Amino acid sequence: MIKALRNGLLVLLAAMPLLATAAPSARDVVQQTTDQLLADLKANKAQYRSDPNAFYEALNGILGPVVDADGISRSIMTVKYSRNATPEQMTRFQENFKRSLIQFYGNALLEYDNQDIRVLPVKNADPERTSVGMEVRDSKGTVYPVSYTMVNVNGQWMLRNVIINGINIGKLFRDQFADAMQRNGNDLDKTIDGWAEVVAKAKQSDEAKQAGGQ
Repeated sequence: MIKALRNGLLVLLAAMPLLATAAPSARDVVQQTTDQLLADLKANKAQYRSDPNAFYEALNGILGPVVDADGISRSIMTVKYSRNATPEQMTRFQENFKRSLIQFYGNALLEYDNQDIRVLPVKNADPERTSVGMEVRDSKGTVYPVSYTMVNVNGQWMLRNVIINGINIGKLFRDQFADAMQRNGNDLDKTIDGWAEVVAKAKQSDEAKQAGGQ
């Protein structure tokens, strides 16, 4: 009996480091990233208003490690275009995409003023792909739902898509990319290099829709 207890204790002690360093869940990643983002914003908002580059670098440092840039980029390009893209083109688009994604809603973060943000419990326990919901309540009590599509990439949960107040960002960018390819005569380099302009127009369209709905 004593030997069995000793062996059991040794197994437990051996497993404790693994338990202590267990990878965070999808919800944990969203919660921790949100907390870090808001804490940084609270401390540096004045600087970011006058220095957009510093704002981008800070957001990229926080969001970059949890964004599945490769997966999102291929999803936006779709197989139709990504299968013919060179590694250099994919890398360039990933960088342009990350910058555009951050800038797409980056300015909205600067308007954040201690609104109530709540990360919801995860309903789907799929080990490879799941959705994490969030509710953002403004000063007037209006609730804006946010849904993050998270995927398990080599044991780490990463962001694959965002749906903000019913707007599917992945689909929006995918449609914009296909439209830009058509307008550019299927010139992939031209579309990649002009991606920032495409996103800027999409942002203007989104703001116009929101203004019209108010």
